[in-house]
Amino acid sequence: MDLKELTAKVRRIEIKTRALSNNVFAGEYHSAFKGRGMSFSEVREYQMGDDVRDIDWNVTARMDRTYIKVYEEERELTVMLLIDVSGSLDFGTRERTQRELLTEIAATLAFSAAQNNDKIGAIFVSDQVEAYIPPKKGRSHILHIIRTLLTLVPQSRGTNLNVGLEFLSRVQRKRCIAFVMSDFIGMPAVGTSTEDSSAPRALALCARRHDMVALRLYDPTMAALPNVGIVQMRDAETGREVLVNTASEAVRNRHTHWWMQQQKTLDDLLLRTGIDSISIATNGDYVKSLQQLFNNRHR
Repeated sequence: MDLKELTAKVRRIEIKTRALSNNVFAGEYHSAFKGRGMSFSEVREYQMGDDVRDIDWNVTARMDRTYIKVYEEERELTVMLLIDVSGSLDFGTRERTQRELLTEIAATLAFSAAQNNDKIGAIFVSDQVEAYIPPKKGRSHILHIIRTLLTLVPQSRGTNLNVGLEFLSRVQRKRCIAFVMSDFIGMPAVGTSTEDSSAPRALALCARRHDMVALRLYDPTMAALPNVGIVQMRDAETGREVLVNTASEAVRNRHTHWWMQQQKTLDDLLLRTGIDSISIATNGDYVKSLQQLFNNRHR
């Protein structure tokens, strides 16, 4: 991708996702992700219905009228995007690849956070940390994250999200909102018979310190193999190739069973660690999915 093409693509993504954050998600993001607390703003005269616990007795005594303290939310937050850049994210069979979907979602979240004056940072991870962009504010900073998403060529195509989670715990000591964006395929303890205890441990540690959300991306053909005869499939992370007879109902059923077991294992892991999650298909409407996430959080 040359510079002109990259600039045009970044601009298209900015126009679309910025409009979504301004028009569709205005207010919903703010309600879904709270600030650090309440800070004193001012005093004003008491009005019928005000909470008597907020009365400022010192000012009331001086003014000979009842005054209350007014508080406002300490709004500024730090948002971290933990982004899976392993080989499996390049997969997609219909509307777009998972990586293209991830890029739009990441940009939408970044502009929504910026609209609320939050800092944005990003960690790009395969089975190692591929890149780290420390949290900052501003349009140019968000465009830097988008450009990195579009141009980053990972040194590895494998997956180990634990590496990214442990890195997040090291670099982000203060509480933040952390969006983990992945297909979660190849993650230890998910869909494997030999569970690696470091997976739930790393998630649990981050969940205790940060407000975490898992965005689970997938292509519909991963959930249910289509009947297209004998096809040669290649593992995007290991490079291993295998012939699969998708015309066989037994093969398709085994794959569906594997997929359902993987999702159940992941569901249980996220439930145990108290992490909110949503699943988003490459042919789905991620706007509705994000709205559902935001609405569920501020109920």
